[in-house]
Amino acid sequence: MLTRQFFLRRCSIDDLTLLFDLEAKLEAAINAAKVGEFDGNEVATDGSDGTLYMYGTDADRLFETAKPVLERCSFMRGARITWRYGSPGANQRQVVLGS
Repeated sequence: MLTRQFFLRRCSIDDLTLLFDLEAKLEAAINAAKVGEFDGNEVATDGSDGTLYMYGTDADRLFETAKPVLERCSFMRGARITWRYGSPGANQRQVVLGS
């Protein structure tokens, strides 16, 4: 079963091409490391909030793969990162990027 990991950002992004570039880099890193899959995003129509979805069998390895990519992206600074060890209701962990 794949473990759900998602990233939540509570700030605005005016240029969605920056987000799409980040997604491409995340997908490439995740695929190269063979730790799961990037599944897409949900972004508020005004760009004020967004979620990136990633899945894998080991949430910790998935996070360690994605973390350097996220840290190089200035608009992700302060993003709340949550990863869950199983289905909804399972144990989860949360950190703020750059803190």
